[in-house]
Amino acid sequence: MRSKRNRRLALTTAAVAALGAGALTIATANQAQAEAGCEVDYRVVSSWGSGFQANVSITADEPIDGWEVTWDFPSGTAISSAWNVDWTQSGTAFSGADVGWNAAIASGQTREVFGFIGSGSAAAPASIAVNGDLCDGQVDPTDPPTGPTETPTDDPPGAPVSIMPLGDSITGSPGCWRGNLWDLLVDAGHEVDFVGSLSQACNPAGSDPDHEGHGGYQVTQSVANGNVRSWLELNTPDVLMMHFATNDVWSSIPPAQILAAYDTIVADLRELNPDAVILVAQIIPLEPDNCADCPQRAIDFNAQIPAWAAQQTTAESPVIVVDQFTGFDPAVDTYDGVHPDEDGYVKIAANWFEALDPILQ
Repeated sequence: MRSKRNRRLALTTAAVAALGAGALTIATANQAQAEAGCEVDYRVVSSWGSGFQANVSITADEPIDGWEVTWDFPSGTAISSAWNVDWTQSGTAFSGADVGWNAAIASGQTREVFGFIGSGSAAAPASIAVNGDLCDGQVDPTDPPTGPTETPTDDPPGAPVSIMPLGDSITGSPGCWRGNLWDLLVDAGHEVDFVGSLSQACNPAGSDPDHEGHGGYQVTQSVANGNVRSWLELNTPDVLMMHFATNDVWSSIPPAQILAAYDTIVADLRELNPDAVILVAQIIPLEPDNCADCPQRAIDFNAQIPAWAAQQTTAESPVIVVDQFTGFDPAVDTYDGVHPDEDGYVKIAANWFEALDPILQ
């Protein structure tokens, strides 16, 4: 096994880091309009490559019942996904409004109102306003500058994003979709590092061979005996890719018991890396000749994953469901109704890439 350097997704924007707490706090510009509430905390909580995650909080001087936050992003910055906000972006202009349940902010209360994943510069936006009130320190574009501005500095180069492929033989051996995925990531210009205690080469030549795909293992047993915890401690990833339940489903272990093991994996990883991104697969179809009930068991288990993920996801550590089931044909994409063949490798890698690409932008 090659030695791997672990890291947490870290802030890379110098302007944000200079604030110490990693946040931009803006107070009311016009005290006569203080009742509208215009104190915003724009906090970059993690970044990877040219992508980042930010959370936004509002502090209300007077009670707010309904808010709209607007700002101008740096050129080239775009939001790919957001939560707890009804948002639009046109060019650099962003607008985000409450979604009802998070509309009210009491007097003196600070409330984290939404979060998002973006690409491009993580530098603080300009012209931040709440309900139309431009916040202090923000300059209206029509006003002349009142003083010199600092020359922005380039973001320091980041270390590769560490990714752990976690699962059973479908991930390890013969699961060599990892080579196809590596090729897609490299061709897209992403700096990544597969990590794990196992190493097995996959085509194309030169792809990163490290992984945690353990043939024949059940996720329930691997969590109960402490294996998964030890793997995470040894190579704590920035991103966890998990396709790990096929043997449990084959063994008729109830979905609730499998998802309880998933709960432990998420908790253990967040203890080691609070900002980890977790990709969880809806497993590929399971149609072995000697298990008539397996196809329906896989369908039943997969159906419960989205609700589980929604309960587990947080702004700091999102849980993203990757559908590896839809469009996967065991008659064409496996050689035994269970293990993928070359056609299956291509499909599995493409689905992982579709989920990873916006995270790594």
